[in-house]
Amino acid sequence: MIDRPGALLFDVQGTATDFHTTVTRESRRILGPRYPDLDWSRFVNDWRTAYFESTRAVGGAGEWVSVAALYRTALDELLTRRGLELDEAGRRDLTDAWKRLDPWPDARAGLIRLRTAYTLATLSNADVNAVVAISRHCDFPWHAVFAAEMARAFKPDPRTYALAARYLDLPPGAIMMVASHKYDLRAAQAEGMRTAFIARPAEYGDPALADIRFEAEFDINATDFEDLATRLGC
Repeated sequence: MIDRPGALLFDVQGTATDFHTTVTRESRRILGPRYPDLDWSRFVNDWRTAYFESTRAVGGAGEWVSVAALYRTALDELLTRRGLELDEAGRRDLTDAWKRLDPWPDARAGLIRLRTAYTLATLSNADVNAVVAISRHCDFPWHAVFAAEMARAFKPDPRTYALAARYLDLPPGAIMMVASHKYDLRAAQAEGMRTAFIARPAEYGDPALADIRFEAEFDINATDFEDLATRLGC
């Protein structure tokens, strides 16, 4: 067992929640009656990819753009590119699906165990209101919510990790970043934080699309939040 950190920071979309299943279901519900034969898994993954690329483009420069706006722009462009029709109410409803993400089956139970020994907080690229909505929906027991919006810079920008450390009043070495995305962990590690990788083979639907290989560079490699709790002595 490694030395115990004082706080754990969690990525939310993908690490704590199953965005693919949720948004695929909502896409099928909203668009499916008109387009029953669409490959919904690919649709959601294309949407997620376009959103992620837009966070890179925005970076931290210039005027802040909310994640909700980025998801909406990416959806509008995807619908146009695919020749799909959807009215304004439907577009708003579908974009809001990212605020209604369901938890992974292990997530809440693992967090409850971890909460007995550690300060738990989010560090998400999602907007603060989205993290709050997801946390209410999933009944996640965080002690605090931190998001890129508060730093006006998306992960992996160093400012996001520095913000969390500042608000927690802890040195980076006393904080562990927990994520299923290796770029996130490597960026946290570069700022002096410890890291825990969570393997989520179904994050993109098809396990072949997920990088779930354990890496020696991370302090902990875990199969899920329950496994993480065990490895951290909870």
